[in-house]
Amino acid sequence: MPSSFAEYLGSALLIIIGLVVLAVLGYLAVGLFQARSLVRREFTAYFLSPIAYVVLFFFVLAIGMLFRRTLDQLTATGPDGVEYPLQYMIGDQWLFWFVFLIIPPLLTMRLFAEERARGTLEMLQTSPVRDWQLVLSKFVACYAFYVLMWLPTLIYIPVLVNAQGAPAWHEVWTVNSIAFVAGLIAIVASLVILFLPGDASVRLFALGMLVFGLVAAGVGGWRHYKLDTEHVFFWQAGIASGPLPVLSTYIGLALAGAMLLAIGILVSSLVKDQLVAALVSIALGLAFVVTGFWNPDIDTGSTLGRALFFVSVPQHFRRDFCRGLVDTRHLTLYASVAVFSLFLTVRSLESRRWR
Repeated sequence: MPSSFAEYLGSALLIIIGLVVLAVLGYLAVGLFQARSLVRREFTAYFLSPIAYVVLFFFVLAIGMLFRRTLDQLTATGPDGVEYPLQYMIGDQWLFWFVFLIIPPLLTMRLFAEERARGTLEMLQTSPVRDWQLVLSKFVACYAFYVLMWLPTLIYIPVLVNAQGAPAWHEVWTVNSIAFVAGLIAIVASLVILFLPGDASVRLFALGMLVFGLVAAGVGGWRHYKLDTEHVFFWQAGIASGPLPVLSTYIGLALAGAMLLAIGILVSSLVKDQLVAALVSIALGLAFVVTGFWNPDIDTGSTLGRALFFVSVPQHFRRDFCRGLVDTRHLTLYASVAVFSLFLTVRSLESRRWR
C-alpha cells in the first residue's frame, strides 16, 4: 500500500510539473507571437550582414572536411578503421569543437552590443515589448539561424546511416503517407505565414492550417508507420548502426548550441564592444569544451573527475550522443545553463531601467 501511494504521488507530481511546464511554454509562445516583428527583424539582419555568410561558409567547409576525413577512415582497415563514424567526425576532432566554440559568439556578439553602441537599445525598451520578449525574440532569431546552418549537413545522413546504398527516401504513396506529408507541409507553411505581416483573417487562416497540419501529420504519420508495409522515410541499419546515433547527436547539438548561444547573448547585453563580447563568450564557452581535450592526471572516478566530465561537452558526445545514447544529465546541464543565462540577460536589461 505505501509503495502504491508513493507511485500515485510521484505520478501526480509529474503530471503537475508537466502542466506547469506546458503553461509556461504557452505563455512564452504567446509573448513571442506578439513580438514576431522583432523576430523577423533580427533574423533578417543576419542575411544583411557579411559576417553571417562568412560564418556559414567556414562552417560548411569545416563540416565537409570532417566528413571527407570520416569517409577515408570508413574505407580503412585494421586499427585505422572506425566503428562509430559520428564519434570520429564530431566527438574526437578538435577542428569541430574549435568551430563549434567560436560560431555562437560570432552570431550573438551584435545582438545587444550593437544596440548599445548605436543607442537604439533604449528605444527598444520603451516600445510596447517587455524585456523578456525582447531577449526571447533575439534568442529565437539567433537560434533559427543556428539551426539553418545545420540543414546542409543533412545530406550526409544517408551515407552515415546506410552502408548498402539504399536511399533514405522513396515513393510509397498511400492515403496515410499523403496525409502525413501534407500535414508536414501545412505546418511549415502556417508557421511561415504567422510570421509574415497580414490582417486578422490571414492569422486565422494560418492557425487553421497549423491545426490541420498537426492533426494530419499526427494521425497520418501514426497510421502510416503502424499499418503500411513500406514507409516514405526508412533507414536501413548500416555504418552508424541505424538512425539512433544520428538522432541523438542532433539532439545534443541542438541543446549544446542553445547553451552557448544563451551565454553569448548574456555577454552581449553586458558590453558595448562586439569584439569584446565575442572574446568573453569564447572564454566562457571554453570551460565547457577544453575539458574534452585537456586530460589532467586525475582519477576519473574521483569527485573532480566526475565534475570535469559533467561539464565536458566533447566527452558527452564522444561517450553518449554519438553512440545513440541520450543522458538526461547532459540535457539538464545544457537547458539549465541556457535558461539561467537568458534569465540573467533579462535582469541585465531591467537593471538599465533603474539607472
